[in-house]
Amino acid sequence: MTTPASSPLQALARIRPDVRAMHSYVVQPSTGMLKMDAMENPFRLPAHLQAALGQRLGGVALNRYPGDRLLDLKAALAKYAGMPEGYGIVLGNGSDELITLLALACAQPGTGQRATMLAPMPGFVMYPLSAQLQGLDFVGVPLTPDFELDEPAMLAAIAQHRPAITYIAYPNNPTATLWDEGAVQRIIDAAGVQGGIVVMDEAYQPFASRTWIDRMRAEPARNAHVLLMRTLSKFGLAGVRLGYLIGPSAFVSEIDKVRPPYNVSVLNCEAALFALEHAEVFAAQAAEIRAERTTLIAALRQMPGVEKCWDSEANMVLIRVADSAKAYEGMKNRKVLVKNVSTMHPLLANCLRLTVGAASDNAQMLAALQASL
Repeated sequence: MTTPASSPLQALARIRPDVRAMHSYVVQPSTGMLKMDAMENPFRLPAHLQAALGQRLGGVALNRYPGDRLLDLKAALAKYAGMPEGYGIVLGNGSDELITLLALACAQPGTGQRATMLAPMPGFVMYPLSAQLQGLDFVGVPLTPDFELDEPAMLAAIAQHRPAITYIAYPNNPTATLWDEGAVQRIIDAAGVQGGIVVMDEAYQPFASRTWIDRMRAEPARNAHVLLMRTLSKFGLAGVRLGYLIGPSAFVSEIDKVRPPYNVSVLNCEAALFALEHAEVFAAQAAEIRAERTTLIAALRQMPGVEKCWDSEANMVLIRVADSAKAYEGMKNRKVLVKNVSTMHPLLANCLRLTVGAASDNAQMLAALQASL
């Protein structure tokens, strides 16, 4: 009996057409480069803490699935964030996984009526991507030309589309904007009237001047449909991949149902607990980055060829130049990687996003930028 020949192309046809049309998320090779494209904390742990962490991780029971230490981690995060009474936490493999879980929990497969996700744009690329992959419609509401919230447009879009999920990045990526508190609350109110969820994405909270959790404690009824999402990546643990979502306990317990079992490893858990025990070290690092941000912005605003440098409440700075592609390639040739965001959204034409690093990193980045304009 002859076995029929199989074809990889036939099997590939089983992959969703929209997935086959997508591009993978590509991390640029960075060996030998100054990496200023991913908003990473430039500081490593002090040597004595590296040794202590190594000893602690060496004692972790790698032969066991994650267990009660995750409860300890939740308690530590609740204390660190100042979580209100009656709230709970969902843990994720970075905030990216939490965005996926939220979309999965709110999708309406088989109902004939797709749920909608809404966010100001330009914003984090994972919002529309997660909507696409989980079967939600995505509505992007353009910011103003100066990257402020267009409050009337947001309110109109919420009334029209009745989104299941509205994302407010606070501050925003890639614009580093911390939007007006009153406007944000009015948008939250409008989403609540429509029965929607609002997710305050505070990935860059260590560098911002305020946090929405203060409003959640001060006006719990008004913010009862609000979830607060954070990550330890910008805290200083990008390699650990640990995100967390805070919200009313009854709320987050529903989202927790779609979380894969054991999604946070014992090593990630223990490293996060160790870092939280030494939170003052990371707070000092964040303070240094904020100080360097002020110096960096002042230098960029004095640099010929930088047409615009926006204010920042994150560990990134957005600038506009005459030719972002030319500047990006010039900096890359000088061994400095930044992010050319000009193709992400029409409002970002000729914009580059620069990570705020240590003083020496920033000086090298500035020299490369100046030589590339």
